[in-house]
Amino acid sequence: MLNILLFGAPGSGKGTQSKLLAEHYGLDHISTGDLLREEVAKDNELSHKIDALISVGNLVPDEWILDLLFKHIDGLEGKKGIILDGFPRTYRQAEELVKQFNLRNWPIPLLVALDVKEDELMQRLVERGKTSGRSDDNEETIKERFKIYHKQSEPVIEFFKETDSPIIEIYGQGAVDEVTHNLIRGIDGFIERHEERNN
Repeated sequence: MLNILLFGAPGSGKGTQSKLLAEHYGLDHISTGDLLREEVAKDNELSHKIDALISVGNLVPDEWILDLLFKHIDGLEGKKGIILDGFPRTYRQAEELVKQFNLRNWPIPLLVALDVKEDELMQRLVERGKTSGRSDDNEETIKERFKIYHKQSEPVIEFFKETDSPIIEIYGQGAVDEVTHNLIRGIDGFIERHEERNN
């Protein structure tokens, strides 16, 4: 079972690359952003609370995310593996993720960190905002999302390093297919090393 966590700042290409990697490796692609947007579309009390947070660039409380995520994962059938897009975003979420995977006797996800410079990220997100219609793709909100990412999300990488969980870092700038090639090369290298250790 191959489990991957694609990690990076807003605009790093997580969504695009996650879908391509899921197709390449035959994995279930799970985007917490998509799960939240599906919840928002239900138009109930919880959806209104979630929308109020997302629209100004804030993170949704951990327990809400965790509940939505593992309900979805546990409902999947015939899992060859999963690729998580946009989770975990906090140190606590990372702790809970590893705990839940251990409880299920699943391999801890390989954290694949996309490295993209912040000025490139800003340019990508502003451009995306012109066509996406997403309320969080404007310069003011993007800057706030970067602040939250540095404060709350970057420690996730430290958690994986501290716990000796699998992690690789991949240069995430360039054409989409070039980044995909770099990702596949890095993941295949990890798989080969993992198989060698277990033989």
